[in-house]
Amino acid sequence: MAVRPIRLGFEGAMGASLSARLDLPAGPVLAYALFAHCFTCTKDLTAARKIAQALNEQGIAVLRFDFTGLGGSGGDFASTNFTSNLEDLRRAADYMRVEYEAPKLLIGHSLGGAAILAVAGDIPEAMAVATIAAPADIDHVTENFADKLAEIRAAGQADVSLSGRPFVIKKQFLDDLAVHDIEKSVASLHKALLVLHAPMDQTVGIDNASRIFTAAWHPKSYVSLNKADHLLRDPDDATYAANVIATWARPYVVAKDAAASSGTTPAGADEGILARETGLGKFQTMLVAGPHRMLADEPEGAGGLASGPSPYEYLAAALGACTSMTIRMYADFKQIALDGISVQVTHQKIHARDCADCGDGPHQDTARIDRFERVITLQGDLSDDVRKKLIEIANKCPVHRTLESNAVIFTRDSRDQ
Repeated sequence: MAVRPIRLGFEGAMGASLSARLDLPAGPVLAYALFAHCFTCTKDLTAARKIAQALNEQGIAVLRFDFTGLGGSGGDFASTNFTSNLEDLRRAADYMRVEYEAPKLLIGHSLGGAAILAVAGDIPEAMAVATIAAPADIDHVTENFADKLAEIRAAGQADVSLSGRPFVIKKQFLDDLAVHDIEKSVASLHKALLVLHAPMDQTVGIDNASRIFTAAWHPKSYVSLNKADHLLRDPDDATYAANVIATWARPYVVAKDAAASSGTTPAGADEGILARETGLGKFQTMLVAGPHRMLADEPEGAGGLASGPSPYEYLAAALGACTSMTIRMYADFKQIALDGISVQVTHQKIHARDCADCGDGPHQDTARIDRFERVITLQGDLSDDVRKKLIEIANKCPVHRTLESNAVIFTRDSRDQ
C-alpha cells in the first residue's frame, strides 16, 4: 500500500519550473526510481501511475515529472528538443540526489525510454534501466507528423496534431534528433537492462526492441507485452508491465540487507523527525523518521483531507504505544503470563475548573488543559493484584512522564548556526 504522493517542483533545462510527484511506499524506502514519460505525454499516464504503485509495494519510491512545456510544467514545448529532455532528466536526478537519494532505477516509456538510455551513463548511482516500447532510433518520433516534415524544414516550424492536441514543432527539434545515437548509448550502458515491448505495437515496431536488446551487454532481459498497445491504455497491460519491472528491478536496486535491516533502529534516527508539507490540501504533512514515512493531516471538517492522523492523534498514539510497550517490558521481566495488551487513548481540551487534580491558579476559571484518558485491556489469566500492578506500571511510561512534566521546547531558524 502506498501513501499519497508528494507534489514537488524543480528547475528544468530551460529555466522553467517542472512539475513532479514523488510516490512513496507506506514503509521504509529501500531505493529510489526515476520515470520518464512518452513523447507529449505527462507523468500522470496510466502506465506511469501503475508502475509507481507496483514499485511502492516493493519499497521503491518513484519520482515522475512533466518535461518542459508539458503537463503541469512551465516553459515552451516548441523550444524544447531531445537534448533539453536529457537535461531535464539530469536535473531530476540531481534534485533527487540532493533532496532524497539518487535514483538506482531508471524507467522510460517510448521516447522517454530512449531518453533514459541516452542519459543513464550520466547517473552513476543507477544500477538498472527498464524501457517500455522505446525506439532504437529517435528519428522514429517524426513518424507522428511525417506529413508536416517538409513544411517544418521549409518554414522553420509547423503546427501539428499529436494525440488530438495541437503542438508547434520547430526545425531545431528535427536537427537535434540527428545528433543522438541510442544504440551507441546502449552499447556503453554497463547497467542491467530490461526491455518491454508489445509485438503488435503500431507506433514503435517490435524491431526496435530487437535492436536495443542486441546492442546491450548482459545482464539484459526481454519481456513481451503480448497484445498491449503503445500507451498501455488497458489497465491490465499497465499493471502487468508494472509488476514485471518491480519484480525484475528489486535484486539490482535493493541491497540484500536493506529489507532485513529496515525493521531495526532507523538510520539517522538520532536526527529526529522531519515534518514537511506535501503540497496536497491545506495541512497534509509528510513525517520522516529514518526510513519510515507517515502522513499527518486534519479532518475534512477542519479544512484537511483526512489523509492521516492529526497531530494530537499522533500524540495520543505515542502515549498508547509507549504504555503498551512499558507494560510488556514489565510483564516479561516478571515472567507474567500476559497474553495481550491493548490501549485506547482519547484526548480532550477541558476547562481547568473541571479538573479536580489541577490545583489552583490565577486563571482557574478560564484556563483549558489537555486531558488524556487511557483504557487498558489486559488479556490472560491474571489475578486482581497482578492486574492492579500492571495498570500502575502504565504510569511509568516515558511518554506519560513527558506529558506530565514541564518539557522545554527550543525553536530556531534553520539558517541560524
